[in-house]
Amino acid sequence: MSDLPDLPDLPVTFRPGHTRVILLTAGVAIFVVISGIALLLELGPGERLSFVLTGALIFWVLAQLARVRVVADESGVTVVNIASKRRLAWAEILRVNLRAGDPWVFLDLSDGTSLPALGIQPGLAKQRAIADAHALRALVEARSAARLAQDQG
Repeated sequence: MSDLPDLPDLPVTFRPGHTRVILLTAGVAIFVVISGIALLLELGPGERLSFVLTGALIFWVLAQLARVRVVADESGVTVVNIASKRRLAWAEILRVNLRAGDPWVFLDLSDGTSLPALGIQPGLAKQRAIADAHALRALVEARSAARLAQDQG
């Protein structure tokens, strides 16, 4: 266990910061531009409304893409992906994987499945994603060791 990095204080949230800023900034910019065009063109109220709603829909889609995160707390991990949210107990997570070329972290689970965790992705900040994956892996290993000690004691 001496090879483990320092464990982060819980609760801790992992999310792709650069990607999130880019998506939300683009969403706001697109909404403002489309709404501005609606106001500048000679359109009827229904047409203007459809422009504004289209801009709002585009912003909403980008906001959904930006909401991905992994939250670790004392009782487990919550993985929030684009269209889903899943709560896992520490005991359910067997391994945290981020291999070269992976688009994000994968969690190997005790039920034999693998869950993508989009909140840790090496896209724009590779070193940060690697550090986050190591921190989550260390938390999982520490919780596993604590569980073993409890079961044996």
